[in-house]
Order: sequence, then C-alpha cells, then structure tokens
Amino acid sequence: MEIGFLKSSDPRCPISATSAKKFAKLGVNMLIETGLGERLQLELESLDKVSDKTRDEILGSSDIVYSTEPLDSSELAKMKSDAVLVSFYAPFNADNKIDTLNGHRIHVFSMDMIPRTTLAQSMDVLSSMASIAGYKAVLTAAQKLPRYFPMLMTAAGTVKPATVLILGAGVAGLQAIATAKRLGAKVEAFDVRKAVKEEVEGLGAKFIEVEGSTDDKAAGGYAVEQTEEYKRKQAEKIAERVANADVVITTAQLRGRPAPTLVTKEMVDKMKHGSVIIDLAASTGGNCALTEGETTIDYNGIQIIGDSHLENKAIIDASALLSNNIYNYTQQFFKEDSVQIDLENEIIAKSRIYTHETSA
Repeated sequence: MEIGFLKSSDPRCPISATSAKKFAKLGVNMLIETGLGERLQLELESLDKVSDKTRDEILGSSDIVYSTEPLDSSELAKMKSDAVLVSFYAPFNADNKIDTLNGHRIHVFSMDMIPRTTLAQSMDVLSSMASIAGYKAVLTAAQKLPRYFPMLMTAAGTVKPATVLILGAGVAGLQAIATAKRLGAKVEAFDVRKAVKEEVEGLGAKFIEVEGSTDDKAAGGYAVEQTEEYKRKQAEKIAERVANADVVITTAQLRGRPAPTLVTKEMVDKMKHGSVIIDLAASTGGNCALTEGETTIDYNGIQIIGDSHLENKAIIDASALLSNNIYNYTQQFFKEDSVQIDLENEIIAKSRIYTHETSA
C-alpha cells in the first residue's frame, strides 16, 4: 500500500518524521515529491519506507495521494483507477474546482469537510490551524500596537491595560482570548452563538451578548446567517465596543458565503489613533469593511491587517499539526493491508466530495 505526498505553494509540509514512523509501522510505503521537505530542511528521504519520487510517479502508483491544493484535470487523469485523492476543495465556495473531477475514475475527499465532532478532533485541520492563527493574531497585534498590553504601575505613573475585542469565539477566537489574557490585556468577546458564553467567561473575558441570535448546532462550528433585526442590534453593540478597543481581532466566517461585515467604516472612524485590527476572515471578504485582501493598510493611523494564514508564521508547529491530522485521517482508509472506503464511517462519508461510481 502506497501513499503519495505532493508539493504545493503551501509552505507547510504534510509529512513529518513522527507521522512517517507511524505510517511505516502500519506497513505503508510513502512516496514524497522531490524537494517536499526542503523548506523546513527535513531529510525525509532517509526515513524508513520513504521514497523520493517525481510528481508523475506518485500520481501513477499511489493508492492515496495527498495534495494541499486541488489537482487540475490533466493530473487527475494520471492517477490510477480507484485511487483516493485527499485535498482541500472547499466545496461550499463558489470558486471550488469540483467540476474538474467529473469523468475521472478516482475517489476524492476534502479535509475541510471533516465533521467537527469529538471523534474527528484529531483530524480536524481547520481547528488545528485556527488555534495557531488566534495565538499569532494576538502576538501580531501586540507588536503593532504602540502601547503596552498589561497594566503597569511605575514611578512615572500607571499605564492602563489595553482593551482587546475578539469578534467570533470559535477555536481561533478562544485561543486569541487566552493569549491576550496571558499578556495582561482587558479582553471582551462577541459571538452570535450563546453556547460559547461559558467558555469565553471561563477564560477571563467579558462576553458581549446580543439577544435574539439564531444558533445552528448543525453548522459545524460556523456562524449562521442572522435576522435583519438581530444584525441591527448587533451592529449597535459592536460599534460601542469597537470605539473603546485598542485591538480588534475578527474571526467570524460563514461556510460557503462571504464573511459577515462586523466592523464598518463608520466604526473604524471612531477608533482611537494607533489602534490595530487583525482580520482573520480576509480570504473570504473580511469582517472589516476596510480590509483589503491579504495585506496591511494604514487608515488614518489605524492599522488594518488582513491575514487568513497567520498559522504559517508558526510554520514548524503548523506543519507538525497538519501532518498529524493527515495521518489520523488517512488511516481511516486502511483496512487489511489495502485501501477501503467505508461509508459507514461518518468521517469518511461526510468528507467525500466525489466518487466515480456516482458521477454522471
């Protein structure tokens, strides 16, 4: 049984010495595209059952192929019949590449579709990366903010703690709260999901509550669309807190839809000079109306940093967690020394996005 790992523009490495040893214990041969570990100076080729191969060789012989980026149709055609492709297709997004899969005799699974359940936690790469991003968002803000985060009492006077507002209390938001508290900031957090209030307060932050939210436990950890009345009340409450904040970190995303605008231009206009906004939803339009893609702008003395890939600023740990997620996920396919697709397995069933047996 062979599993192949392809290079991509993503700086993370999808296999590590640790995960390679685990694969080897299962009797799995690993084929890695030449140069896969170079960015992190990993000498993967020296590991047991790891072989350095060309891209075409991997596509032609692997039972499972992992590629962070979706493959184009010409590369899909090079895969052997009934092989499994594991990638990130974001099927809910309008610009997904699922149409390119039609006609190919393969089975395709998207790791961003792994259900966010207790059973699948060890495979949940979105949560793994979000945790790092939330941590790095706070450190980035602390570096950019022309103030201290903690309260300091000095002979020259007392410095008040910075106020950090977190919009969205999912995995990234909760990690941001915890990090900001450790740095001594005063932390407030908002989320449409009432269920996270206890977690937010347990981390020492003040939960900003707006009555009348719609909550959907089936949304897989994502926020859901709210009523217009709720949005009006939400905007009023957020405007009040944004004006008081030194740092705003936004993390709210809607699966398959543009990120909700939580911070308007009018809100930014009322922020204090030197304030910082970190927008982790930049890749899907941004939670701040003034976010300009994956870049940093200075708006009247307020820095607005759009970055949906802050996990790459901790590339060593991001790669380690990614490789563990991939190992834990792909071993779901290993049955009796072969690759089998068990649709009774909820994780496999919900992450499958294409199979040639049901294609038109």
